[in-house]
Amino acid sequence: MKVKSNIRTGLIFLFLVVFLAACGAKTYSSLSESVSKTADGLAIEGYDAVAYQTIESASKGNPQYEFVWNGAKWLFISKENQERFASDPEKYAPQYGGYCAWSVSQDKVMKADPQVWKIVDGKLYLIQNKMVKEVWEKSEPEFIKKSNENWSEMNSK
Repeated sequence: MKVKSNIRTGLIFLFLVVFLAACGAKTYSSLSESVSKTADGLAIEGYDAVAYQTIESASKGNPQYEFVWNGAKWLFISKENQERFASDPEKYAPQYGGYCAWSVSQDKVMKADPQVWKIVDGKLYLIQNKMVKEVWEKSEPEFIKKSNENWSEMNSK
């Protein structure tokens, strides 16, 4: 059973590498924005960054509760969440500007799906899709360490 699991993980990883190449993921040398946002400037596609931690849900925010931070518009489900974020944005904002946490560990920046996420040690990580999340969770501490190193380097250029 362990062999099948290892083969499956290897195949998923191979698929991801091929997929990243085919999609033309940006390398960190082409990173132009520290926050992933939509064409109209919404961070995390308008999802409430605070709700992930407070109600453990990916919830669409309301434009009535908007806060501009780090060059993006952040939406919230309530005035209370808007105020929480405004008082400490780095506590609630997703790691790596909301880009896929796994892709950052691979020296790439790719769009994340705000509905595929995980809180680790009080920090929000967004992931590209459920399959990538499965790979991420198998070696989470190592991926986080590598992503932190790469993100630091990406933002020092």
